[in-house]
Amino acid sequence: MVTPLTFDRIREHLRSLEPARITDPGAGQAAVALVLTPTVDDLEALFIRRAQHAGDPWSGHMALPGGRRDPEDADLFHTSVREAAEETGVQLRPGDLLGELPDFTPRTPVLPQIVIRPFVFGLPARPAVKTSAEVAYYRWVPLTLLKDSATTASVDIRGVATDVSAFVLGDDIVWGLTERIIKPFIDLVS
Repeated sequence: MVTPLTFDRIREHLRSLEPARITDPGAGQAAVALVLTPTVDDLEALFIRRAQHAGDPWSGHMALPGGRRDPEDADLFHTSVREAAEETGVQLRPGDLLGELPDFTPRTPVLPQIVIRPFVFGLPARPAVKTSAEVAYYRWVPLTLLKDSATTASVDIRGVATDVSAFVLGDDIVWGLTERIIKPFIDLVS
């Protein structure tokens, strides 16, 4: 019998993880929120499709709510909470935090030099989502569907069709930084 995945189990998995931290004084800082809610027999994660904006290297991508740290943010935790509220209207509290994941940076040299810290949150039920102009739409994705949809996909990178590791969710493809954040999380909690 498979033990159901719960917030307590995720919290235990994340506590056992020593999240790698990247210190780069020349890089910007950002944070994302991996927001989880329970379903009858699974947990699901909140994803957004970023709106199309000229000059945004992640324009139109499937992503987790998040963004750059503002000078007013006390720390990256507060950045993740603020960005989730701005982009989705979801209000996260310190008590919702399940843990943190390792820091990530873009691998492609043409992308901004930035360090991204993912925070994992657990909410008892799906919150109302009210997207901002930065978000084209949102969707909730069961973790088992994510696990089962891991594959490779062809995406357009600066006009060149390129095969990348991805989660293919119908017309939505989660790839790049977001795939690199989600894949080890799914592996950790599976």
